[in-house]
Amino acid sequence: MWQELAVVVNREGEEWMSDLLIGFGAQGVAIEDSQEFQRPEDGFGELLPQVALLPTITIRAYYPEQVDLGVLKQELAAAIQAAEVSFDKSGIQIASQTLEEEDWAENWKKYYEPARISQQLTILPSWTEDYEASPGEKLLRLDPGMAFGTGTHPTTKLSLYALEQVLRGGERVLDVGTGSGVLSIAAVQLGAERVFAYDLDEVAVKVAQENIDLNPGSERIQVAVGNLLVGVEERAQVIVANILADILVLLTEDAYRLLEDEGYLIMSGIIADKWQLVRDAAEAAGFYLERQMIEGEWNAAVFKKTQNPEGVIGG
Repeated sequence: MWQELAVVVNREGEEWMSDLLIGFGAQGVAIEDSQEFQRPEDGFGELLPQVALLPTITIRAYYPEQVDLGVLKQELAAAIQAAEVSFDKSGIQIASQTLEEEDWAENWKKYYEPARISQQLTILPSWTEDYEASPGEKLLRLDPGMAFGTGTHPTTKLSLYALEQVLRGGERVLDVGTGSGVLSIAAVQLGAERVFAYDLDEVAVKVAQENIDLNPGSERIQVAVGNLLVGVEERAQVIVANILADILVLLTEDAYRLLEDEGYLIMSGIIADKWQLVRDAAEAAGFYLERQMIEGEWNAAVFKKTQNPEGVIGG
């Protein structure tokens, strides 16, 4: 038996609430967001259903049967009430239900289907069988079972787009805050020679390694516990970090130290009102803005370390 906790929250609170639910012991979370259906086509010709854009999303968190959901809901409500956040939390709603084992499996898996992220990259849940890749399509296999997602969140998609743009083959890459490991897997599929992935969370490191092992080229990726880039000495041509903006600003100087000349720093996970904060920190460290990418309220950026700023595209 499994238990489901469904939390309705403003879209701006997605990452905060997901982290909170995981902190309260959730074994997985799934996101329902009407924003995913706002384009008439998905970019590859498939028509999407017409869905009204809502200001809220639903986060479904899954707990084993021994968890007392009544107590959990009270503790969660108290934590929400006490938290200082930048979004309106007054409309947060919490509901729960019990699921049979087979219902849990289907409820979980129905949120994760093969997702074509770009012309080159497609993310496959680990249980997907008989998927035929088109010419040039690169497959990234992931198991979403520990709540780190399958790469379809805008911040991850923007990171993947950026990796596609800067990787040409043979690079060394540092993946900071690797989470599911999807960016490391993609980097290898896009031609990176070596990837060093770090995460402060030991669970994330374990999950990342399990996902990496599902994919070819796993021997080119090394995953370890690490606090951003503190103490790292590996030089790289590309550094990618998809984490909160307030954390991104703490790694810019180390990123500049570790990047080779003409190297790229990709940063994602930047909510719109934090964009200038991140840009200022990157430029203060010596980077030049190559390009900014936006999807909904989320921003990502590619910064360049160069002695020839006249050649930088953006900025």
